[in-house]
Amino acid sequence: MGEGVNKPSSISEVERALRAQMYIAERSLATVIFLSLRLSKPLFLEGEAGVGKTEIAKVLSEMLQTPLIRLQCYEGLDINAAVYEWNYSRQLLQIRLLEAAGERQQEALREIFSPEFLIRRPLLQAIESRDGKAPVLLIDEIDRADEEFEAFLLELLSDFQITIPEIGTIRAAQPPVVVITSNRTREVHDALKRRCLYHWIDYPSFEKELQIVTTKRPEISIELAREVCRFVQALRKEDLYKLPGVAETLDWASALATLGATSLNEELVIDTLGTLLKYQDDIQKIRSGRVGPLLEQVRAEV
Repeated sequence: MGEGVNKPSSISEVERALRAQMYIAERSLATVIFLSLRLSKPLFLEGEAGVGKTEIAKVLSEMLQTPLIRLQCYEGLDINAAVYEWNYSRQLLQIRLLEAAGERQQEALREIFSPEFLIRRPLLQAIESRDGKAPVLLIDEIDRADEEFEAFLLELLSDFQITIPEIGTIRAAQPPVVVITSNRTREVHDALKRRCLYHWIDYPSFEKELQIVTTKRPEISIELAREVCRFVQALRKEDLYKLPGVAETLDWASALATLGATSLNEELVIDTLGTLLKYQDDIQKIRSGRVGPLLEQVRAEV
């Protein structure tokens, strides 16, 4: 997997490459990325939504200077949406043209079931990559797909080949670098995990989150960045349906910068809670008497 790309020669090189892409990561994550590339094994990243799992695939694409192909999973995902389907409208048009030209039925069928009439979905695109570089294949939120799709994926990851009955078996010239993510809304089958190197990405510590905010949102002051990160860290200890991830922290920092804020106050937090929390019950719970105590806690810690 991943032949034809310049693989890093050390964990330190991975760390430097991640920093160059403004991705703040612990050494344990850099280590599993290094091993995934050197051992040519898929990387399975699990964790809550918004902690930076998908971003890893984007960073790898930039780091390896190779295309990123993304398959977004959802309930009911099937081969037609994930692998390939025939371009039926073009086939019908071609059939009419062949009939008008007096072609025999056997020849017409052979003509319309050729690669020219295939619509290539992400998995086939990743297998068929011919530009000399193995692409990065992101299979995002595998936990949203059905178990039947997981079973199909096992076969694909074992051989990196796809069989199309009308054409034959298509094998990867350069198997892709595979990143699979899961928000753990359900357990993914052990058979899939066994084929991968596994890493859990947790919510960041205050120090790491502050480094992320100051790196990616340099337009806000260090004082406001500290308050933002302290508030989010405190908010994650509340009993909420959906805790804010790093993505929400960065959105909030951008919103506060846009409003010209220099420090947090109760009115400002209440007005901008929708950038941090995405469920009305959570917003109502925090607005109902929790913003003040949380801000007091932030100021005490800062």
